[in-house]
Amino acid sequence: MKKIMPILFFVLAICDARADDLQMAIDATRVACSGISDALSGMKTMAGINTAVTAVGTVAGGVALGTGIAKANVDSQVAVIEEELQAELDLLDSLAARQTKIDIIPDFDFAIDHGTRSADTSDPNPDRAEELQQELDELTQQSKRLGNVRTGTMAGATVTNVAGTVIAAKNRVDDSLDARIANCISATKNLSDARMQAHVSGTAAPEQLNTAENIVRACSAWAQVDLSSIDTRAKNAAISSGVGAGVGLAGTIVSAIANTDKTRAADSGKEKKLNTAANVLAGGTTVASGVAVVFNATQIAAIKRASETADQCEGALK
Repeated sequence: MKKIMPILFFVLAICDARADDLQMAIDATRVACSGISDALSGMKTMAGINTAVTAVGTVAGGVALGTGIAKANVDSQVAVIEEELQAELDLLDSLAARQTKIDIIPDFDFAIDHGTRSADTSDPNPDRAEELQQELDELTQQSKRLGNVRTGTMAGATVTNVAGTVIAAKNRVDDSLDARIANCISATKNLSDARMQAHVSGTAAPEQLNTAENIVRACSAWAQVDLSSIDTRAKNAAISSGVGAGVGLAGTIVSAIANTDKTRAADSGKEKKLNTAANVLAGGTTVASGVAVVFNATQIAAIKRASETADQCEGALK
């Protein structure tokens, strides 16, 4: 009997140790896996903000492009009216020249000039020239306003893309969060081993075994979560926004130059080329912003999947 008692105490000590090991593993898993959902919630919020920001940039770029196209149509009307006005002014100058000649030589030359004028099918109209000038002035002002709107909206698109680049570059899984998730996975594996040992020894209470089983089932899902997809989408969104910012900045500068009085007065061909370039750049920044919106939206989806895993895991820890 004296020989049996030490053996019994040893066996009981082992059983107690296994029960304590299970509780310690549960507590360690609670510590390792808690608070991850809060970090992911902050990331999801920032991804949502960035989606909204880049969406505003997309709209601004679209407005700039639409305004630029409208400006091109107005400029086409301006070119037509300028030609018509110049033709009227040329007729008026011709009339003035003939009238001067008549005043100097009123007899023979008057008859010749009168005959020439009678043969001329185009009669100058001072009132029409005045109307054309007024219409030209109005369309020119409209073109300037449209040019200013295009420049302003492209500048707005540039600002939003810069903001989108900064937000996307920072909204990634940092080393601290990555380490916490790795520790959670490791702690969950240790808990699974401890539960198995406690189950075999038969020393743990059923409630304790159920708690451990629920935690293992919920938190083991972390091993299947692809965190790299969150960072990949953030990287792509940052690149797209960066491209949009660069193209938008170039478009803003080109649009501003195209809309100056100096450019208008210098050469109509140059103005048209600059306006075309500005419109192309507006389209480019719109596309880049739109792509950034897509990447930000898909990043939200990736974060949401990780958040669901975190919520399930932390729900089992309670």
